[in-house]
Amino acid sequence: MPAGGEGLTVRILLANDGIGDAGGVQSYLAAVIPALLERGHEVAFLHHDRERRAGSSPAPSGVPHFCMEDRGVEGAVEAALAWGPEVCFSHNMRPLEAERRLLGRVPVVKMMHGYFGTCLSGEKTHLFPTPTPCGRAFGVGCLALYLPRRCGPASLTTLGRSYAWAVEQRALFGRYAAVVVASEHMRGEYERGGVPAGRVHVAPLFPTQPEADDGEDHSGRAGEFTVLFLGRMTRLKGGDLLVRAVADASRRVGAPIRLVMAGDGPQRAAWEALARRLGVAAEFPGWVEGPARTALLRSASLLAVPSIWPEPFGLTGLEAGALGVPALALDVGGIGAWLRDGENGWLVPRGRSPARALADGLVRAHRHPEELRALACGAREAARRLSLARHVERLEEVLASATSPAPAPA
Repeated sequence: MPAGGEGLTVRILLANDGIGDAGGVQSYLAAVIPALLERGHEVAFLHHDRERRAGSSPAPSGVPHFCMEDRGVEGAVEAALAWGPEVCFSHNMRPLEAERRLLGRVPVVKMMHGYFGTCLSGEKTHLFPTPTPCGRAFGVGCLALYLPRRCGPASLTTLGRSYAWAVEQRALFGRYAAVVVASEHMRGEYERGGVPAGRVHVAPLFPTQPEADDGEDHSGRAGEFTVLFLGRMTRLKGGDLLVRAVADASRRVGAPIRLVMAGDGPQRAAWEALARRLGVAAEFPGWVEGPARTALLRSASLLAVPSIWPEPFGLTGLEAGALGVPALALDVGGIGAWLRDGENGWLVPRGRSPARALADGLVRAHRHPEELRALACGAREAARRLSLARHVERLEEVLASATSPAPAPA
């Protein structure tokens, strides 16, 4: 398979535990699988869960599907191998037995969407005494830190199971033909975690949100200054920091700043209560999808990404950028893969007072609308650079390097 997809087509077995679930991996597969088909490759889909509703698979109709819940792991894997894949492109996989059965019989390229095998909890963050990204390499020492530093649920059973699974996953690192990650931050994470040098490849993600195509400014700056948060409402996403930052910035600019926090999760009620207590003009519309989500992004002046955990990439900011909405984010994890300070938004140091750092950015954005307009142009340009086509071209290069060449004719 030559780089860029020209020439020979390849039979690619896509593997993922879920099928049709909500979340970033499903959205990723729903974009990449049709793109691979359009470029002439043949694909099949190996998955663990059953499809819960018709038409929810990320693979189009006609693509062969092999389900482990229906056939058992061994039966589904054997059926998938009988299809004749030249390479397996594997994603999230709870039953690692599936990958062990594939390895040795077909090259496996693994895409790591999170901290699988490099962190006991997968969150790479200590919550005590204050939320702090963890820079440790995974190992037995994590067992001693897990409960005191509140790395995950306070359960010895969960601790034991999570550690055993992470060790099992890490044991496969040296057997993958290649590992794909979305950012240089994640490349360093997996190389430090034991993936052999040269086998970790960076393929930045792409916006699934279509860009504005009419040349108009849709970023909300002609009307009320609006800050948007979009995502799951957990402690790691830093919504409380954002509410405090908006309260601080509103006092400093002498006017209430409108905050829209779209999404849901276990911290929603706490964030709503905090906004009321601090007098923040905040709206909580819940999950917003489809055209309503696009309209919400178009109405925003600035997207805030206040995550305190090291995001592997942070795709929401790139999707906002496709509509000309700049981002303000804490400099953690892989955020810097798409956010360039002063080009398509502001990347602020986490420091000792992340809420204050976010407030500084909000004040700057509110007081300098001309700078915000320039950043809107940079946001669109960044989204264009990190396109689906470029991502798939990079994947083709990696999959090609993993595929054994056919023997030369005698």
